[in-house]
Amino acid sequence: MLTDELADLAVFAAVAEARSFTRAASRLGRSQSALSQTIRRLEERLQLRLLTRTTRNVAPTPAGEQLLATLGPALGDIEARIQALGELREQPSGSLRLTAGRHAAETVLWPALLRLTDRYPDIKVEVAIHSALTDIVTEQFDAGIRLGERIAKDMIAVPIGPNLRQAVVGSPAYFATHGTPAEPHDLTQHRCANIRLPTAGGLYAWEFERGGRAINVHVDGPVTVNDVHLLISTALHGTALVMVMEDMVLPFLADGRLVRVLGDWCPPFSGYHLYYPNRRHPSSAFAALLEELRRMHRESETRGKDQ
Repeated sequence: MLTDELADLAVFAAVAEARSFTRAASRLGRSQSALSQTIRRLEERLQLRLLTRTTRNVAPTPAGEQLLATLGPALGDIEARIQALGELREQPSGSLRLTAGRHAAETVLWPALLRLTDRYPDIKVEVAIHSALTDIVTEQFDAGIRLGERIAKDMIAVPIGPNLRQAVVGSPAYFATHGTPAEPHDLTQHRCANIRLPTAGGLYAWEFERGGRAINVHVDGPVTVNDVHLLISTALHGTALVMVMEDMVLPFLADGRLVRVLGDWCPPFSGYHLYYPNRRHPSSAFAALLEELRRMHRESETRGKDQ
Protein backbone atom coordinates (compact mmCIF):
# COMPACT_ATOMS: atom_id res chain seq x y z
CA MET A 1 0.00 0.00 0.00
CA LEU A 2 1.19 3.50 -0.83
CA THR A 3 0.43 4.71 2.71
CA ASP A 4 2.67 2.01 4.23
CA GLU A 5 5.45 2.76 1.76
CA LEU A 6 5.38 6.48 2.60
CA ALA A 7 5.55 5.65 6.31
CA ASP A 8 8.51 3.34 5.76
CA LEU A 9 10.29 5.97 3.65
CA ALA A 10 9.75 8.57 6.37
CA VAL A 11 11.31 6.20 8.92
CA PHE A 12 14.30 5.64 6.63
CA ALA A 13 14.77 9.40 6.20
CA ALA A 14 14.66 9.95 9.98
CA VAL A 15 17.26 7.24 10.66
CA ALA A 16 19.52 8.30 7.78
CA GLU A 17 19.46 11.99 8.78
CA ALA A 18 20.03 11.21 12.48
CA ARG A 19 22.72 8.61 11.68
CA SER A 20 21.30 6.72 14.65
CA PHE A 21 18.42 4.36 15.40
CA THR A 22 18.42 5.61 18.99
CA ARG A 23 18.00 9.28 18.09
CA ALA A 24 15.47 8.53 15.37
CA ALA A 25 13.43 6.35 17.72
CA SER A 26 13.37 9.12 20.31
CA ARG A 27 12.31 11.64 17.68
CA LEU A 28 9.56 9.43 16.25
CA GLY A 29 8.35 8.06 19.58
CA ARG A 30 8.88 4.45 18.53
CA SER A 31 11.14 1.62 19.63
CA GLN A 32 14.51 0.94 18.00
CA SER A 33 13.44 -2.60 17.15
CA ALA A 34 10.35 -1.31 15.32
CA LEU A 35 12.49 1.07 13.27
CA SER A 36 14.99 -1.69 12.50
CA GLN A 37 12.19 -3.95 11.25
CA THR A 38 10.83 -1.14 9.09
CA ILE A 39 14.21 -0.54 7.47
CA ARG A 40 14.69 -4.26 6.89
CA ARG A 41 11.25 -4.48 5.26
CA LEU A 42 11.99 -1.49 3.04
CA GLU A 43 15.36 -2.92 1.98
CA GLU A 44 13.75 -6.26 1.12
CA ARG A 45 11.07 -4.54 -0.93
CA LEU A 46 13.62 -2.48 -2.87
CA GLN A 47 16.20 -5.30 -2.94
CA LEU A 48 18.86 -2.76 -1.96
CA ARG A 49 20.96 -2.18 1.12
CA LEU A 50 20.12 1.37 2.26
CA LEU A 51 22.03 1.64 5.54
CA THR A 52 25.39 0.43 6.77
CA ARG A 53 25.20 -0.49 10.44
CA THR A 54 28.17 -0.67 12.81
CA THR A 55 28.36 -0.93 16.58
CA ARG A 56 28.87 2.85 16.80
CA ASN A 57 26.87 4.48 14.04
CA VAL A 58 24.61 4.18 11.05
CA ALA A 59 25.40 5.61 7.62
CA PRO A 60 23.53 5.55 4.30
CA THR A 61 24.95 3.42 1.50
CA PRO A 62 25.34 5.06 -1.95
CA ALA A 63 21.81 3.86 -2.73
CA GLY A 64 20.63 5.22 0.60
CA GLU A 65 22.26 8.59 -0.07
CA GLN A 66 20.50 8.80 -3.43
CA LEU A 67 17.15 7.90 -1.89
CA LEU A 68 17.64 10.39 0.94
CA ALA A 69 18.47 13.18 -1.53
CA THR A 70 15.16 12.46 -3.28
CA LEU A 71 13.09 12.10 -0.13
CA GLY A 72 14.41 15.13 1.77
CA PRO A 73 12.78 17.89 -0.31
CA ALA A 74 9.60 15.85 -0.89
CA LEU A 75 9.01 15.00 2.77
CA GLY A 76 9.94 18.54 3.78
CA ASP A 77 7.34 19.94 1.39
CA ILE A 78 4.68 17.56 2.70
CA GLU A 79 5.50 18.53 6.30
CA ALA A 80 5.38 22.23 5.42
CA ARG A 81 1.99 21.90 3.75
CA ILE A 82 0.58 19.96 6.70
CA GLN A 83 1.94 22.59 9.08
CA ALA A 84 0.39 25.28 6.91
CA LEU A 85 -3.02 23.78 7.67
CA GLY A 86 -2.39 24.70 11.29
CA GLU A 87 -2.38 28.35 10.28
CA LEU A 88 -6.13 28.02 9.79
CA ARG A 89 -6.47 27.58 13.56
CA GLU A 90 -7.14 30.65 15.65
CA GLN A 91 -4.27 29.81 18.04
CA PRO A 92 -0.70 28.71 17.19
CA SER A 93 -0.11 25.07 18.03
CA GLY A 94 2.41 22.28 17.63
CA SER A 95 5.63 21.00 19.15
CA LEU A 96 9.05 22.63 19.30
CA ARG A 97 12.37 21.00 20.11
CA LEU A 98 15.13 23.44 21.04
CA THR A 99 18.73 23.37 22.27
CA ALA A 100 20.67 26.05 24.13
CA GLY A 101 23.51 26.52 26.58
CA ARG A 102 22.52 26.98 30.23
CA HIS A 103 23.19 30.73 30.38
CA ALA A 104 21.24 31.36 27.17
CA ALA A 105 18.37 29.20 28.39
CA GLU A 106 18.17 30.89 31.78
CA THR A 107 18.49 34.49 30.59
CA VAL A 108 16.76 34.53 27.19
CA LEU A 109 14.96 31.36 26.15
CA TRP A 110 13.18 30.21 29.30
CA PRO A 111 11.49 33.55 30.14
CA ALA A 112 10.17 33.70 26.56
CA LEU A 113 8.94 30.10 26.66
CA LEU A 114 7.04 30.64 29.90
CA ARG A 115 5.21 33.59 28.37
CA LEU A 116 4.64 31.70 25.13
CA THR A 117 3.13 28.59 26.71
CA ASP A 118 0.93 30.70 28.98
CA ARG A 119 -0.42 32.55 25.97
CA TYR A 120 -0.76 29.50 23.67
CA PRO A 121 -1.64 26.34 25.63
CA ASP A 122 -1.59 24.18 22.46
CA ILE A 123 2.16 24.70 22.02
CA LYS A 124 4.45 22.09 23.57
CA VAL A 125 8.18 22.66 23.97
CA GLU A 126 11.16 20.41 24.70
CA VAL A 127 14.43 22.10 25.69
CA ALA A 128 17.79 20.33 25.81
CA ILE A 129 20.66 22.07 27.63
CA HIS A 130 23.93 21.44 25.78
CA SER A 131 27.20 23.19 26.56
CA ALA A 132 28.77 21.99 23.32
CA LEU A 133 27.71 23.17 19.89
CA THR A 134 24.92 20.98 18.55
CA ASP A 135 24.22 19.98 14.96
CA ILE A 136 20.53 20.81 15.03
CA VAL A 137 19.90 19.15 11.66
CA THR A 138 21.43 15.81 12.61
CA GLU A 139 19.96 15.90 16.12
CA GLN A 140 16.59 17.00 14.69
CA PHE A 141 16.08 20.16 16.70
CA ASP A 142 13.84 22.88 15.33
CA ALA A 143 16.27 25.59 16.40
CA GLY A 144 19.13 26.41 18.75
CA ILE A 145 20.42 29.42 20.66
CA ARG A 146 24.09 30.34 20.67
CA LEU A 147 26.35 33.37 20.44
CA GLY A 148 26.24 34.85 16.96
CA GLU A 149 29.94 34.31 16.32
CA ARG A 150 29.61 30.56 16.88
CA ILE A 151 26.79 29.89 14.41
CA ALA A 152 27.51 28.17 11.09
CA LYS A 153 27.23 30.42 8.04
CA ASP A 154 24.60 28.23 6.37
CA MET A 155 22.10 28.89 9.17
CA ILE A 156 19.56 31.70 9.52
CA ALA A 157 20.48 33.63 12.69
CA VAL A 158 18.20 36.11 14.44
CA PRO A 159 19.49 38.30 17.31
CA ILE A 160 17.32 37.78 20.38
CA GLY A 161 19.41 39.03 23.29
CA PRO A 162 21.33 42.11 24.41
CA ASN A 163 25.08 42.53 24.06
CA LEU A 164 27.09 40.63 26.66
CA ARG A 165 30.32 41.26 28.56
CA GLN A 166 32.80 39.05 30.34
CA ALA A 167 34.04 39.96 33.81
CA VAL A 168 37.18 38.93 35.71
CA VAL A 169 36.30 38.85 39.40
CA GLY A 170 37.71 37.80 42.74
CA SER A 171 36.95 38.25 46.41
CA PRO A 172 38.36 41.17 48.46
CA ALA A 173 40.26 38.60 50.53
CA TYR A 174 41.93 37.20 47.40
CA PHE A 175 43.16 40.62 46.26
CA ALA A 176 44.35 41.48 49.78
CA THR A 177 46.55 38.37 49.70
CA HIS A 178 47.65 38.16 46.05
CA GLY A 179 47.46 41.71 44.74
CA THR A 180 45.58 43.06 41.72
CA PRO A 181 46.43 42.36 38.04
CA ALA A 182 46.93 45.55 36.02
CA GLU A 183 47.24 43.89 32.58
CA PRO A 184 45.79 40.65 31.17
CA HIS A 185 49.23 38.98 31.07
CA ASP A 186 49.56 39.58 34.83
CA LEU A 187 46.99 36.81 35.24
CA THR A 188 49.70 34.22 34.54
CA GLN A 189 51.08 35.08 37.99
CA HIS A 190 47.69 34.62 39.68
CA ARG A 191 45.60 31.68 40.83
CA CYS A 192 42.76 31.35 38.29
CA ALA A 193 39.92 28.86 38.15
CA ASN A 194 39.10 27.78 34.62
CA ILE A 195 36.44 25.94 32.65
CA ARG A 196 37.02 23.03 30.30
CA LEU A 197 35.56 23.51 26.84
CA PRO A 198 32.86 20.92 26.08
CA THR A 199 33.68 20.46 22.38
CA ALA A 200 37.47 20.27 22.08
CA GLY A 201 38.10 19.34 25.70
CA GLY A 202 40.75 22.00 26.14
CA LEU A 203 40.82 24.81 28.68
CA TYR A 204 39.28 28.15 27.86
CA ALA A 205 41.81 30.85 26.97
CA TRP A 206 40.64 34.09 28.60
CA GLU A 207 39.84 36.60 25.87
CA PHE A 208 40.54 40.34 26.17
CA GLU A 209 40.40 43.33 23.84
CA ARG A 210 41.20 47.02 24.12
CA GLY A 211 41.71 49.62 21.42
CA GLY A 212 41.46 47.00 18.69
CA ARG A 213 44.15 44.86 20.33
CA ALA A 214 43.02 41.32 21.17
CA ILE A 215 44.83 39.14 23.71
CA ASN A 216 44.24 35.54 24.75
CA VAL A 217 45.70 34.48 28.09
CA HIS A 218 46.14 30.86 29.16
CA VAL A 219 45.69 30.90 32.92
CA ASP A 220 46.47 28.31 35.57
CA GLY A 221 45.21 27.58 39.03
CA PRO A 222 43.94 25.04 41.54
CA VAL A 223 40.48 24.43 40.09
CA THR A 224 39.09 23.36 36.70
CA VAL A 225 35.36 22.71 36.26
CA ASN A 226 32.74 22.47 33.53
CA ASP A 227 30.07 24.52 35.30
CA VAL A 228 29.99 28.32 35.59
CA HIS A 229 28.13 28.33 38.89
CA LEU A 230 31.00 26.39 40.46
CA LEU A 231 33.41 29.01 39.11
CA ILE A 232 31.48 31.77 40.85
CA SER A 233 31.43 29.75 44.07
CA THR A 234 35.22 29.40 43.81
CA ALA A 235 35.63 33.17 43.48
CA LEU A 236 33.28 33.86 46.41
CA HIS A 237 35.33 31.48 48.55
CA GLY A 238 38.48 33.45 47.78
CA THR A 239 40.26 30.52 46.14
CA ALA A 240 40.94 32.04 42.73
CA LEU A 241 40.03 34.61 40.10
CA VAL A 242 37.42 33.63 37.52
CA MET A 243 36.12 34.94 34.19
CA VAL A 244 32.36 34.70 33.70
CA MET A 245 29.45 36.53 32.09
CA GLU A 246 29.03 39.92 33.78
CA ASP A 247 25.30 39.57 34.44
CA MET A 248 25.89 36.43 36.52
CA VAL A 249 27.97 38.29 39.13
CA LEU A 250 26.28 41.71 39.23
CA PRO A 251 24.58 41.00 42.61
CA PHE A 252 27.92 39.99 44.16
CA LEU A 253 29.65 43.06 42.74
CA ALA A 254 26.87 45.25 44.13
CA ASP A 255 27.13 43.89 47.67
CA GLY A 256 30.95 43.84 47.67
CA ARG A 257 31.44 40.10 47.91
CA LEU A 258 33.27 40.20 44.57
CA VAL A 259 35.49 42.84 42.97
CA ARG A 260 35.98 43.31 39.25
CA VAL A 261 39.37 43.87 37.59
CA LEU A 262 40.51 44.50 34.00
CA GLY A 263 37.09 45.91 33.12
CA ASP A 264 38.56 48.12 30.38
CA TRP A 265 39.82 44.95 28.67
CA CYS A 266 36.33 43.38 28.48
CA PRO A 267 34.23 45.24 25.88
CA PRO A 268 30.64 44.26 25.00
CA PHE A 269 30.10 41.71 22.24
CA SER A 270 27.14 40.45 20.23
CA GLY A 271 24.72 38.40 22.32
CA TYR A 272 22.58 35.34 21.71
CA HIS A 273 20.94 34.43 18.40
CA LEU A 274 18.22 31.97 17.51
CA TYR A 275 19.45 29.87 14.58
CA TYR A 276 17.75 27.35 12.33
CA PRO A 277 18.26 25.74 8.89
CA ASN A 278 17.57 28.03 5.96
CA ARG A 279 15.39 25.37 4.34
CA ARG A 280 13.07 25.25 7.33
CA HIS A 281 9.40 26.06 6.81
CA PRO A 282 8.23 27.85 9.98
CA SER A 283 5.26 26.30 11.76
CA SER A 284 2.76 28.45 13.63
CA ALA A 285 4.42 27.41 16.91
CA PHE A 286 7.87 28.38 15.62
CA ALA A 287 6.62 31.70 14.28
CA ALA A 288 5.02 32.45 17.67
CA LEU A 289 8.28 31.62 19.48
CA LEU A 290 10.30 33.85 17.16
CA GLU A 291 7.89 36.74 17.67
CA GLU A 292 7.99 36.30 21.47
CA LEU A 293 11.79 36.30 21.51
CA ARG A 294 11.87 39.40 19.32
CA ARG A 295 9.31 41.13 21.54
CA MET A 296 11.36 40.45 24.66
CA HIS A 297 14.51 41.63 22.87
CA ARG A 298 12.81 44.92 21.98
CA GLU A 299 11.62 45.33 25.56
CA SER A 300 15.15 44.71 26.83
CA GLU A 301 16.59 47.31 24.46
CA THR A 302 13.96 49.83 25.54
CA ARG A 303 14.77 49.28 29.21
CA GLY A 304 18.46 49.70 28.43
CA LYS A 305 17.87 53.08 26.78
CA ASP A 306 15.72 54.29 29.68
CA GLN A 307 18.35 53.47 32.29
